[in-house]
Amino acid sequence: MTAAVADAIDAIYRTESRRIFATLVRLLGDFDLAEEALHDAFRSALEQWPRDGVPANLRAWLVSAGRFKSIDGIRRQARFTAWDDAVEHTAALADPALAWDDDTAEDLEDDRLRLVFTCCHPALAPDAQVALTLREVCGLATEEIARAFLVPAPTIAQRIVRAKARIRDARIPYQVPSLAELPERLDAVLRVVYLVFNEGYAASSGESVTRADLSAEAIRLGRLLVDLLHDPEAIGLLTLMLLHDSRRAARTSPEGELVLLDAQDRGLWNRAQIGEGAALVERALLSRRFGPYALQAAIAAVHAEASEAAATDWPQIVGLYDVLLRFDPSPVAELNRAAAIAMRDGPAAGLALIDALLARGELADYHLAHGARAELCRRLGRIGEARTAYERALSLAHQLPERKFLERQLTLLHLK
Repeated sequence: MTAAVADAIDAIYRTESRRIFATLVRLLGDFDLAEEALHDAFRSALEQWPRDGVPANLRAWLVSAGRFKSIDGIRRQARFTAWDDAVEHTAALADPALAWDDDTAEDLEDDRLRLVFTCCHPALAPDAQVALTLREVCGLATEEIARAFLVPAPTIAQRIVRAKARIRDARIPYQVPSLAELPERLDAVLRVVYLVFNEGYAASSGESVTRADLSAEAIRLGRLLVDLLHDPEAIGLLTLMLLHDSRRAARTSPEGELVLLDAQDRGLWNRAQIGEGAALVERALLSRRFGPYALQAAIAAVHAEASEAAATDWPQIVGLYDVLLRFDPSPVAELNRAAAIAMRDGPAAGLALIDALLARGELADYHLAHGARAELCRRLGRIGEARTAYERALSLAHQLPERKFLERQLTLLHLK
């Protein structure tokens, strides 16, 4: 195999495999069949492309190869089983009307968006909806999803297996719901999209701070939802993602080390995204039908508007967190509010709030809570406590740049 062909196959697997999978789910009507067909298609590419050349339309070739490999497999299985419906089933799968049309790949009802709504069907438990979508739509590993949920990996695996069985047994349709049904289905979908974005913006593990493919996919899905629904919370979520993503280039040093918000070079921030986000958040807030995503976007906009860290309007940010906690109380939002209080009223005020949060136990295994406590202890000159908190944060962190940052902070404390 030539290096160019190997690179082409590797690149399309990384960037397109979940889109191809989503189309195969539509064509085959089954998650497991689609997953097997996806791998069969890439195996065929590994065998045929070095001999025949790389096709002009990679996605169309892989979809077709996977689809017909699956049909052949069902036909072979039917020879040895009492599957009475095999002939009808394979005939339906081979129907040309089901073929994938590349010209429609960017339509609002594209296959990946359709798959998101299937995975977020109300017949599934909310946590199962999110876990299934992150696994099947976005291709996250079970361990990555588990870290996003702060629960054990076997728990996530069970949720995914049960959710797939529920979809199969209840014959949940693979489609975008009607406009009348969309509002009640939206909350779970927005939550899924935001978790996908978060995994891309701050990867839960690995050598990179970010995974641009995931955050870009989340933003793409967010734009589709806004175009489809014009809903203030969908607008708020898109705004939040754009504003956070605008800081991507400044979040790491040229050596790949983590750079915190107050130390970032704001000249590297994407001003076009900030401008788009500012306009969108105003649109969402003026609707007076906003919710938690729009409020978080408003907080991000305050950060984006500050020309330097010292110019940040912390009283306004604290006020927005107060409103957010009335809409959607959560320990992570409380932690962020405590950090803002520390900037407004001093580290002692923020530390008291973080200590109370940790005492409740909900964030006991959340490395960012211990990292925040360590920083405030350091600012107060409580070096021993700071060291202990940094060590606890380090024991919980999985992402390599975060671990290096925490190790560097510990080294600096030892020099004092």
